[in-house]
Amino acid sequence: MLELVGGALWAMLPAYVPNNAAVLAGGGRPIDGGRELGGRRLLGDGKTWRGTAVGTAVGVALAMLLNYVTPATEGVLGIVLPTFPPLAALGLALGAMLGDIGASFLKRRSGRERGASFPGLDQLDFVVGALLLALLLAPDWTLETFSLARVAVVLVVTPLLHVVTNVIAYAIGVKNEPW
Repeated sequence: MLELVGGALWAMLPAYVPNNAAVLAGGGRPIDGGRELGGRRLLGDGKTWRGTAVGTAVGVALAMLLNYVTPATEGVLGIVLPTFPPLAALGLALGAMLGDIGASFLKRRSGRERGASFPGLDQLDFVVGALLLALLLAPDWTLETFSLARVAVVLVVTPLLHVVTNVIAYAIGVKNEPW
């Protein structure tokens, strides 16, 4: 059980951190440049080039750090953990950012403003983006690393982690809403 849950969470770490890093580094030019579609912003001010770049870079850097500490961590935990080829790391990190950007687009189309809650989409948008781009860029690694059981763990645990990290970010003042 530890190998299943631990391996699933370890494999997703490069996708879990980019959006948090983007919030901390945010600001700058919005990706949509203020453009609208149907009287609503395409994405909104919360999706910036700087946040996307920093979030992606932090996710890739974390994957490389995890590669470095994997042998020692495996020794401590007594389980086998995945390592990250560069394209898999990029797919997970950039895919997480693109999934979140796609969710912002859908939120604007549904009439929701920046920061508005969209249950389900808010918790899993980045997971879908990360897994899809990783599958596109590193298909063999993704299929080997993300068994159906690991995907199931990710789909169950991620919404819980999402709620906890957002409440913490709200409490320390880096998010305006606790969701």
